[in-house]
Amino acid sequence: MCLRFPLYHPLHYYFSLRPITITINISSPASLLLSHFYSFLSPSSSFFMAPPAAMEETAPTINLLSNINDGNNAASHISRVTVVGSGNWGSVAAKLIASNTLMLASFHDEVRMWVFEEILPTGQKLTEVINQTNENVKYLPGIKLGKNVVADPDLDNAVRDANMLVFVTPHQFMEGICKRLVGKLKDDVVAISLIKGMEVKMEGPHMISTLISEQLRVNCCVLMGANIANEIAVEKFSEATVGYRENREVAEKWVQLFSTPYFVVTPVQDVEGVELCGTLKNVVALAAGFVDGLEMGNNTKAAIMRIGLREMRAFSKLLFSSVKDSTFFESCGVADLITTCLGGRNRRVAEAFAKNGGKRSFDELEAEMLQGQKLQGVSTAREVYEVLSHRGWLELFPLFATVHEISVGRLPPSAIVEYSEHKPNCSLVEGSAQYF
Repeated sequence: MCLRFPLYHPLHYYFSLRPITITINISSPASLLLSHFYSFLSPSSSFFMAPPAAMEETAPTINLLSNINDGNNAASHISRVTVVGSGNWGSVAAKLIASNTLMLASFHDEVRMWVFEEILPTGQKLTEVINQTNENVKYLPGIKLGKNVVADPDLDNAVRDANMLVFVTPHQFMEGICKRLVGKLKDDVVAISLIKGMEVKMEGPHMISTLISEQLRVNCCVLMGANIANEIAVEKFSEATVGYRENREVAEKWVQLFSTPYFVVTPVQDVEGVELCGTLKNVVALAAGFVDGLEMGNNTKAAIMRIGLREMRAFSKLLFSSVKDSTFFESCGVADLITTCLGGRNRRVAEAFAKNGGKRSFDELEAEMLQGQKLQGVSTAREVYEVLSHRGWLELFPLFATVHEISVGRLPPSAIVEYSEHKPNCSLVEGSAQYF
């Protein structure tokens, strides 16, 4: 039997390039051969399986003869994926993953999605509606998730058979979730966090990936990037960054699981840098929202974004000397900062806060504007402020400090410009080891 596979690079869409078609003569079990075939298509090559009908014309063909039969049971290597979380971004993540598990032989087709059960205005349970309609009608209406996505309100059951866990919940809930999962996971589980935020404990700041790794004793990567969920849901072109520590093989498996022709993922060996970019940009987005709400203009907003990026880099390198400068030029860095300051929910709610002169609280505006979704910027600004205050760094990070003080009502929204013009002494970053 022969199988033909067109190979597509995302740029085929933009430059009308013809795909390459690979024809394989199978003399071993199909599932085993496909596993080897997909390993040949390494994520670093940026080729993905997604044949648009318009591009299936005469493509050059490469014949690969395969005679692979090592006697192993390929089914024993199949990974089962569970998405822990089902909000706007969690639902989009499930959609991305589900489209790939159907095509990649190394993954089980079904994608479990843990859903915090809610009763809809119709009286129906959210999980039942998702499973009946294949749509998260509350957090991602109008988008089909994939028929292989199964909503499960029971966290223990959702993760029981999984060996790849995708965490995408508000960061303030993660410690409780991890405690519930201790001792309930398979031995070979790996995890990835799509969560923007951190916890501040007595001993200092704690990244969410570290919380997951330490409490669950698993390898935990992170995925961050210029990813406004609703745009990805309708398959507009976007990028993301996977941050990993040592195991490149695990990172590439995550890249393979998330990558599509419209969602290009790149691995970077810098977990803390990638995660802090995704976390801190929400604080800067609040500042951008204050500027928009006060109609200060694009010049002012650009200045705020530049100052914010500088403080993001300085803060990250003071906390973790291993953070790489190059990470800030990945999708998780400057690209994510730009898109969040232009169109993210933190910017939008901060704009409303400023328009109301700070007289309506963020909690009130969040409930009114986000319909159950959670802001991350306000809580992250508080956590960053706690770190700055504890370590005596407040004067080094005037923008971060001012965002928090505006958010809690100590300063008016107009202070975002008055205070952010003070320059932090970023030369101290070079000697950041002295602060540990």
